[in-house]
Amino acid sequence: MATASDKVRRARPLLGTFVEIEAAGAVKSKLNTAIDAAFEAVASVHRLMSFHEPDSDVSRLNREACVRPVGVHAWTYQVLQAAVEMHRRSNGMFDIAVAPKLQAMGLLPRLGEDVPIGTEARSFDAIELLEGQEVRFRQANVRIDLGGIAKGFAVDRALEVLRGFGAAGGLVNAGGDLAAFGQGPQTVHIRHPRDPRRSICGVEVTDDALASTARRFDPFQSADTASSAIIDLGSRRPADAIDGATVRAPSCMMADALTKIVMIAGTDATELLEQYNASALLISTDGDVQITPDWHHAVYLAA
Repeated sequence: MATASDKVRRARPLLGTFVEIEAAGAVKSKLNTAIDAAFEAVASVHRLMSFHEPDSDVSRLNREACVRPVGVHAWTYQVLQAAVEMHRRSNGMFDIAVAPKLQAMGLLPRLGEDVPIGTEARSFDAIELLEGQEVRFRQANVRIDLGGIAKGFAVDRALEVLRGFGAAGGLVNAGGDLAAFGQGPQTVHIRHPRDPRRSICGVEVTDDALASTARRFDPFQSADTASSAIIDLGSRRPADAIDGATVRAPSCMMADALTKIVMIAGTDATELLEQYNASALLISTDGDVQITPDWHHAVYLAA
């Protein structure tokens, strides 16, 4: 006798946060196998693209790519391609070569020889993507960090695994970067960026990818929020145009990257959002919520 279809939801600490994966529409044993494989895909992205792991592709590039071409995994190469293209389209606002500034702020560990602030390179003239999945840095002062895009990519890969196992529906949530398919509308609550204990609105998600970025908040350190970890490379300071941004896009990787641009550019990012078929919700410093016109139907302000 066949076992009835079920729904399974599990969580693990990965990517510096808790990753929650849900799958539905098959027997429980098959769903558990699918979720195990999805978690392994997320763990693989972490191993490849972590700034902290000494054997990751990112760490090898930061050590060696200024001396010789370095071969990387196909996934890493795919993320680098997307990041360099996003850098070009955003006129430099999205830049994975921001690692030295994040190190100076204490947001990334100092590893080896530091790059003096003000001398760090920019992606458009520093990162060369070669054939055969090889990468070369044109300058010795290049340090990259994929933290602004890799988490969304990991969500996409996990969702792809769930689909490959035949799940009828699924959801992957990696600390606010999430994507869902096949389960009908679900409401995601967006926290107030200056008071993360309360919700400012709800966003309806169906077959969508969603990513959010806001002011930093560590409840173990303080009840107050701190400045953004998104660096405006024009001013070389944390972005302060708005307090929080949520972006809906066809892929979580794109949504993840676009939140950083929206945090810097605010409503001036509208044209770029349209290029990526994306929508945005912006929370200003006084708590006002602005929503791009194509997304009003799926956003519900809190009472």
